[in-house]
Amino acid sequence: MACDDRAGALLAGLRAGALLADVAPSWLAEAHADVVRGAVGDGPGPSVAVRGRIGEATVDAFASRAAGGEVAWWLVDDSELRHLRAELAEERARSRARHEMSDELLASLNVNRCAEVTARIAATHLADAAVVVGVSSGQLYPVTWCVTGEPVEQETIALDPEEMPGLAEALAGFPPVPSRWIDPDLVPDWALPEQFTAGRAQIGSLVVVPLPGHGVPAGAMVLLRHSEEAAFTETEEAFARLFATRAGVALSSARIYAEQRHITDVLMRELLPPVLESVHGIDFSGRYRAASATDRIGGDFYDVYPVDSDDPETFAVLGDVCGKGLEAAVLTGKIRNTIEALLPFAADHLKLLTLLNNALLTSHHTRFATLALASVRRERRRVRLRISSAGHPAPLILRTDGRVEKAQTKGPLIGVLPTDLLKVATATVDLAPGETCLLYSDGLTEARGGPLGDVLFDEQRLCNTLAECAGMPAEAITERLQMVAAQWVGEGPHDDMAVLAITAPRTPYLAAVDGTTQGGFPS
Repeated sequence: MACDDRAGALLAGLRAGALLADVAPSWLAEAHADVVRGAVGDGPGPSVAVRGRIGEATVDAFASRAAGGEVAWWLVDDSELRHLRAELAEERARSRARHEMSDELLASLNVNRCAEVTARIAATHLADAAVVVGVSSGQLYPVTWCVTGEPVEQETIALDPEEMPGLAEALAGFPPVPSRWIDPDLVPDWALPEQFTAGRAQIGSLVVVPLPGHGVPAGAMVLLRHSEEAAFTETEEAFARLFATRAGVALSSARIYAEQRHITDVLMRELLPPVLESVHGIDFSGRYRAASATDRIGGDFYDVYPVDSDDPETFAVLGDVCGKGLEAAVLTGKIRNTIEALLPFAADHLKLLTLLNNALLTSHHTRFATLALASVRRERRRVRLRISSAGHPAPLILRTDGRVEKAQTKGPLIGVLPTDLLKVATATVDLAPGETCLLYSDGLTEARGGPLGDVLFDEQRLCNTLAECAGMPAEAITERLQMVAAQWVGEGPHDDMAVLAITAPRTPYLAAVDGTTQGGFPS
């Protein structure tokens, strides 16, 4: 018997001169006996294959008879097929892992949370430990450490990327340095999680890969393995780069969202109505409800500007910009800033409105605004107001006996008519202790509700509700009006609604003048 080297490697003990029955498995020896007896494979050429196991391999055996009567067996094992099946199973596992990773990475728009998830997934699926280095702020870098099976740790530390081989290039977005080029002995202390190793000798291999983001790098990731583990293969490094790409996109999206949210919060603080309190012994309270439940700002606004002087007169304004939503809120912000710049002219309502009208007429905006202005002064126990309305509902005066009066003021819209046609009638109103002046926007009176949702709240209903608030403090009045209006509209659509209450307190007002205390008692 003769055999080639590959057959000798497959069948232990197979050699020239040996009997096939002594070295081959029973299924092959029986097939050989059948061929020799002529039961199968009679004639030259390959016979029908027989199949059986030799060790861990499944073998197809083909017999052929030579002209001299010799029988030759051709053995074909499935090692390559098994190798391909193993690769397919690994690729399927990696594909499942990619889907799971993507779902978890995209589940949060918080930067720290994304870094935590990235490190934990990498330590679970790619290495024994993972370190995620984020985008720097000066010399400080946010770093996230995770060891397989251990809690994630995060801290912002000062570090030099040049100390870590390949890190500076990865943070700059350059292609990763092959792991075989990186000496584990050069890894700095900050990159070694405490749970991973007690000494550098236990670091077997590492990979440093960039985390690409939207146009700019989102950081870098370091993968660490113990010395007893095999080095990273090319397939594993390629999978690590693929994961890093997805993690970088998630981190970049979270960072963009955080930046946009910060910008929104800063701008929102300037557009939100202010929190009001007592000014110069006069109580102020404002309430605002945007047209949409998802909006915090809109076209209605109010402001109170205390004037610090020997003879203080506080300036209050409530306005309504045409439209609602973000576009109206932007113009609202511009009008509020313009009014604040015109405060030196606040004592002259017509002058202030004229200058504001000019500013709106020269603006690229086509929207207009309505305003109600009030200059408020405390005169001992009484409060005196000068009230002007420019295209706005006239303020209401609530007396202590429950009577509701309308301030006798009117004027045109702001931002529509030429300045020379702007005429405003200013009313003077005195408030006794416990009485209130209410400024409001037409979103309140035009709100539709009722049983069928089609009835206006209207001015009369507002007056009736306000009359029920006689003697209440300013804060209680605005809260009551907002509650009643909310109940009226229910879940139905409505415009922005704003109210501003100015109340003369019942208690005396004490003010310090030239180091002495002067009481506000009846004259």
